[in-house]
Amino acid sequence: MEHTTNHILLRGTLARLPQFSHENHAKRFYSFELEVERLSGAVDLLPILASEQVLMEMDLTGGDMLEISGQIRTFNDRASTERKLVVSVYAESLTACDGDACNTVALTGTICKVPVFRHTPLGRQICDVMLAVNRPYHRADYIPCIFWGQTARQVGCCPVGTCLSLEGRMQSREYIKLLGQEQLTKTAYEVSAMTAEIL
Repeated sequence: MEHTTNHILLRGTLARLPQFSHENHAKRFYSFELEVERLSGAVDLLPILASEQVLMEMDLTGGDMLEISGQIRTFNDRASTERKLVVSVYAESLTACDGDACNTVALTGTICKVPVFRHTPLGRQICDVMLAVNRPYHRADYIPCIFWGQTARQVGCCPVGTCLSLEGRMQSREYIKLLGQEQLTKTAYEVSAMTAEIL
């Protein structure tokens, strides 16, 4: 049996009210953003996708924060001139609650591109990995992940096809993209792995 795990649990504050996104198989979906604070005080602004039914069933009486349980989903957006991987959190349940911010991810999948091992300007070891995580109906989500330190060095030696299990957090990161003379600020979403196991 093939290993597959894709679970995320977030607890944060609503940054934008849900707006209609699209309709698929007669189901309506809405998108919004959730602010999740890190221990450092920095804030990740994460994109959420929820069905109309999940939104309608949400209990708003539990507190000032929103807890989301679901999966990380991706798709290739070919509508624009450049192909773009769109990453979002597919909400399976929404609950209003109180408590501390939470951002935990558990993934098991297969390395589908050659890992890129490098050093940051401050000398930290880092490895970029694209993890293919299977889902039903012969589909897969291609999730960008980063590993640090000795784990980065270990994962960086893994060939394509290696099965990995990891735990970490989903984060947002802004970067500058040059288009001719124009500088555009873009946002990337990735999973920062805290632990990893080669299966």
